[in-house]
Amino acid sequence: MLEDDPVQSTTLAAWLREASHDVHVYATARDLKRDVGRESFDVFLLDWMLPEQSGEEMLHWLREQRGESVPIIFLTARNAEEDIVAALSAGADDYMVKPLRRAEMLSRIAAVWRRSQPRSREQDIVEHPPYRFDVTTHRALRNGVPVELTEKEFNLAVFLFRNLGRLLSRGHLLEAVWGRNASVATRTVDTHVSRVRSKLELRPENGFRLTPAYNYGYRLEILPTDEEKT
Repeated sequence: MLEDDPVQSTTLAAWLREASHDVHVYATARDLKRDVGRESFDVFLLDWMLPEQSGEEMLHWLREQRGESVPIIFLTARNAEEDIVAALSAGADDYMVKPLRRAEMLSRIAAVWRRSQPRSREQDIVEHPPYRFDVTTHRALRNGVPVELTEKEFNLAVFLFRNLGRLLSRGHLLEAVWGRNASVATRTVDTHVSRVRSKLELRPENGFRLTPAYNYGYRLEILPTDEEKT
């Protein structure tokens, strides 16, 4: 964790240790850079505002040193949509807006770490009630009733459900569904997202919300039930 505020870093480190994580806390980018080559890290937590260099500069340096294999999460007091988009566009895997909440922080760290782990094989079934997707047969069900989706719509839906809660860029969606070298306009992504939202009825009253992020991409979220809210 790279955080120059000692009060903040002490609190966050305590939360992480209580959850059985090993934590290395650094107050300066220089100290973290010194250890990157000799320590093994599973996740990096970076403060956006640092005295020596920006968190974004540090992120680019870490990507050059460690590639895309280790997740990086920004910790920031900035909550404007443009700032969030800038952080994710720079290569962060997620962001958290201060003041942080313990349960959310631990859940987000666990989620980005799981996504970073290599899969031994693709899962054949993706299920988040009332939705169920059989990857082998390309069959989509909602409340047990088949939903007719084209091949691209199905692949897009599965990718969104496999990345619940994650803000995905249009470019990422385009590559995942149409392939790295596909000559497809980004507006094709918008069209397919709209069709998936409509056909699957991804609406708050059904427990899910599929929303756009300004000039960036989309996020599929599962909404808390009334019991979870209370």
